[in-house]
Amino acid sequence: MEQFCLSFQVGQQDENKLLRDFLKEKQISKGALIDIKFNGGALHVNGSAVTVRYVLHKGDTVEVFFPKEEPSEDLIAEAIPLDIVFEDEYVLVVNKPAGMASIPSREHRHGTLANAVLGYYQLKEICATIHIVTRLDRDTSGLMLIAKHRHAHHLFSLQQKEFGVKRRYEALVHGELTGEASSAGGKVDAPIGRKDSSIIEREVRDDGQRAVTHYEVLRIGSDWSHVTLRLETGRTHQIRVHMAYIGHPLLGDSLYGGSDVAGMSRQALHSCELSFFHPVKEREMTFRCSLPKDMKKVLGES
Repeated sequence: MEQFCLSFQVGQQDENKLLRDFLKEKQISKGALIDIKFNGGALHVNGSAVTVRYVLHKGDTVEVFFPKEEPSEDLIAEAIPLDIVFEDEYVLVVNKPAGMASIPSREHRHGTLANAVLGYYQLKEICATIHIVTRLDRDTSGLMLIAKHRHAHHLFSLQQKEFGVKRRYEALVHGELTGEASSAGGKVDAPIGRKDSSIIEREVRDDGQRAVTHYEVLRIGSDWSHVTLRLETGRTHQIRVHMAYIGHPLLGDSLYGGSDVAGMSRQALHSCELSFFHPVKEREMTFRCSLPKDMKKVLGES
C-alpha cells in the first residue's frame, strides 16, 4: 500500500522561504509535521530527504509523505457493495442507502458504511482508515463525503467551519405548507439541544445551540408537501427537529411525530446535492443524486 503523499511546486513567491513556513501556508499543521517526523513520514525536496529548516528555491518539487494509517481494531472490514459517485486519491463520494448506519455502534458493529468503505479500501489496497466528513442518520439516504486521509479530513474540517461544504436535501413532510412558505420558501431559526428525557432525541430549546434551516416547497400533495432544504448549521437531527417544530414532521419519522404514508416507514429525507472546494485540486465540485424509490413512490414517480 502506497503512502499518502502531497506534492507542490515552488514558485518565485516562495524563493528563500523555509520549508516549515511553506508547509504552514499549505495548511499542514504542526501536529502533522510531528507525526511525519516520528511515525514513518518524510519530507522530500527534489527527491531527497530534508528537514523543515530547508530553504526553498524556485522550481523545487516538495513532497510530503504522511505516515501510514492503521484502522481501529474494532472496525471490521466487510465486502458490502458501495454506490460510488466520485473517487480520486483524496476523496470518496458515495450514495448511502436508507437503513445503513454511517458508523458502527455498540449495538450494531456490522453492516455500516464505515465497514463497507474499509472493505473497499482493503480490496483496492488503499492505505487509509475511515474519515467521514458528512455523516447521515441511519434512515436518511443520499450523498456522503469521505476523506481518504486524516490531512484531507483536516482540510475539509477547516472548510466546514466556514460553511464551505454545502448540502441540499429533499424531504416529504406532513401537511400543506402554505402562505409565504409555498411561494418563496421559509426559514426556521430555532436553537436545538438534547431532550432531557432521551439520549437520542433532540428538541428546540432556549439553551440549545443555534440552528438555521432554509426550505422551499417544490410540490404539494393531498396530505404532504415535497420540500428542498439547505442548512446554515449542522446540528444532530436538525431538519427532523425543525420540521416537527413548525408542525410538519417528516413522513415516516416516528421519533418526531411523523407516520407512515404510502409505505414510507423511515424518515423521508434524502441528501440530494453535495458541494465542496476540493482542497488539493483547488476547484469547486458539485454532485447530485436522484430520489430513492420509496420517496418516488409517494410522489407517484416510477
